[in-house]
Amino acid sequence: MPEDSALVALAEADLAPPARVALIHYWLVGMRGGERVLEEMLKLYPDADIFTHVVDRDKISPALAARPITQTFVGRLPGARKHYQKYLGLMPRALEELDLSAYDLVLSSESGPAKGVITRPDATHICYCHSPMRYIWDHYAATSAQLGWLQRKYFSQLAHRLRQWDTSTAARVDHFIANSRFVAARIDHTYRRDAAVVHPPVDLDLYGPADADGAPVPQADRGYYLYVSQLVPYKRADLAIDAFRGLDLPLKVVGQGSEFERLSQNAPDNVQMLGRVEDADMPDLYRGARALIFPAEEDFGIVPVEAMACGTPVLAYGRGGALDSVVQGKTGLFFPEQTVPSLQAAIGDFEARRDAFDPARIARHAQGFGAERFRIALKAQIDGARRRHHDRFAVA
Repeated sequence: MPEDSALVALAEADLAPPARVALIHYWLVGMRGGERVLEEMLKLYPDADIFTHVVDRDKISPALAARPITQTFVGRLPGARKHYQKYLGLMPRALEELDLSAYDLVLSSESGPAKGVITRPDATHICYCHSPMRYIWDHYAATSAQLGWLQRKYFSQLAHRLRQWDTSTAARVDHFIANSRFVAARIDHTYRRDAAVVHPPVDLDLYGPADADGAPVPQADRGYYLYVSQLVPYKRADLAIDAFRGLDLPLKVVGQGSEFERLSQNAPDNVQMLGRVEDADMPDLYRGARALIFPAEEDFGIVPVEAMACGTPVLAYGRGGALDSVVQGKTGLFFPEQTVPSLQAAIGDFEARRDAFDPARIARHAQGFGAERFRIALKAQIDGARRRHHDRFAVA
């Protein structure tokens, strides 16, 4: 067979920039950790085109909204912007109908269905995985338990089909990148694939240890504990609130969600439910806190890094992504069980030695999770995967 000179030349030459790049994200209906990662991908490839199931341009950043965004057919269905999750069963087919034949680099951002796109054989497909879809895997039982009997019957069949599709489409990915060692282990368990680890970025320009006078707020001047998260069951805000019931210490709870009303009605007097707080106001809240309470088993957890960037130590459940960011005894403490006694013991331990936690040292540790560091590490992974993929085609 004649030698393909173009492929051989590509293998022997320095890796050229990708001609066209596609970014695949599950849905764009707000700005959370996954969307911040997408923004950083866009800084690496500013001319990239974005594909998603549903987009609400009023709820995403100007940087994302300024790019061409193609919705799958799910975005054209009735009520999709608010009720996109009800169309979950249609998303696999919707991804497969996207025409990505013009793109030689595809970056999928996976937490909901995103990685199952079909690409050219010579295109490189890299998946940055925030988490395999938890509601069909390790959170399946908890998700199902919250549904009515008819919904549960439907979801049982849907989740079974989605699990088959999800595992089979892992073969369409050339290289997996996980946001933590915890997620890398779950990728191995779920897909039987190795994954590199690149921690997601934190906005160090917004979050820093200094108060209005430019000095870190010392522990002695910090008056309350802080909980920050979406108020849904697995985030375990109930555990944080119950742990402060009876303690002579104040707790401020930031967040909204399905649990807000129930938790507000049962909160003791020393717990203040703040609801949603604007991003611009969060640094001052972090700086005023003795410690952040982080009781969930998270894939990574941006909130602890934001808190540490402000010089605030973290009391975290000792499982999941927090193990990648919190350093025991230096930037926080771990508690071993998701129980009130276990968390209260950690609070007591922290109170006994909280002056030993230096805000400046904690903030320096958080500098290792900045956006520039993320882009450098991500680009190195992308370039390595592209080179390996193109070399395979050159040899073939």
